[in-house]
Amino acid sequence: MSTQNDSLRIRRSEYIVPAHSLKLMAQAAASDADEVIFDLEDFCAVSQKVEARKTLVQGLNTLEFNGKIRAFRPNNIRTKFFYRDVIDVVEQAGKNLDVLVLPKCQDTADVLFADRLLTQIEQNLGLELGRIKLEVLIEGARAVMNAYEIASATPRMAGLIFGAADYAGDTGAKELTTEQFSVYHYPKSKTIAAARAASIDVVDSATLQFRDLQQCEKDARMASQMGFDGKWAVHADQVSVIHSVLTPTAEELRRASEILELYKKADLDQGLGAIVYKDQMVDAATLRIESKKVAIAKKAGLL
Repeated sequence: MSTQNDSLRIRRSEYIVPAHSLKLMAQAAASDADEVIFDLEDFCAVSQKVEARKTLVQGLNTLEFNGKIRAFRPNNIRTKFFYRDVIDVVEQAGKNLDVLVLPKCQDTADVLFADRLLTQIEQNLGLELGRIKLEVLIEGARAVMNAYEIASATPRMAGLIFGAADYAGDTGAKELTTEQFSVYHYPKSKTIAAARAASIDVVDSATLQFRDLQQCEKDARMASQMGFDGKWAVHADQVSVIHSVLTPTAEELRRASEILELYKKADLDQGLGAIVYKDQMVDAATLRIESKKVAIAKKAGLL
């Protein structure tokens, strides 16, 4: 089975599929997505949720993921399903799991509950403590107001995800098509700022019009401009579109490589913490951006 090196956290695309379908999970595992999420929550009907746990475990234990981040989304922490979702899946497939995606989170208490439950299971199974990370969906008004506290609640935190559909339902907004970046500019920006302040990744919601790849490309471009690391996909065709936007171009890579080399040389030769590159000041903050581009390029096989 493939393993995931968490030191290279590339989340351009997170492809979510229902956990009740081994066929769809196999398609996701074979896709080019950086992360696959097997879903027990909204993508599973109530009548299928319990049985889907077995299918999810089978998928995690038998499919080949080729280095992808392997994740699953349990049901809402306030439902009767959550605790058994986590226990059944992690106890039976924890060694082949990288991330638990926590939905409908409201505050740090929710994160810490999931964190402690995972810790107990890891201790019981003899797994490395903290290896299974958390990504948290920010998809309600209360979560937006508590975004930084959520992002920094535990060392398990690997990323925040903005969920537009549930946010709209919670706040009464009615835009889920072409204008979401203006309608949801505040909660998206707050989610990004919280993730960056906690030094974790941040991913935007899916384009629900999955056959409209032009809209998906537009949304991915806007997400990238705002500062998101990646975007959810709900169809395999969206993955390549998202990657085409969020993978650095040859010119961007050339610039990144030159900046990183010049900065390293200036530090070693002159002890400088800031340099000038083509009339632009470059310091340690800029290096984080350029280093991420190089890491993405390596993941994509461009370097």
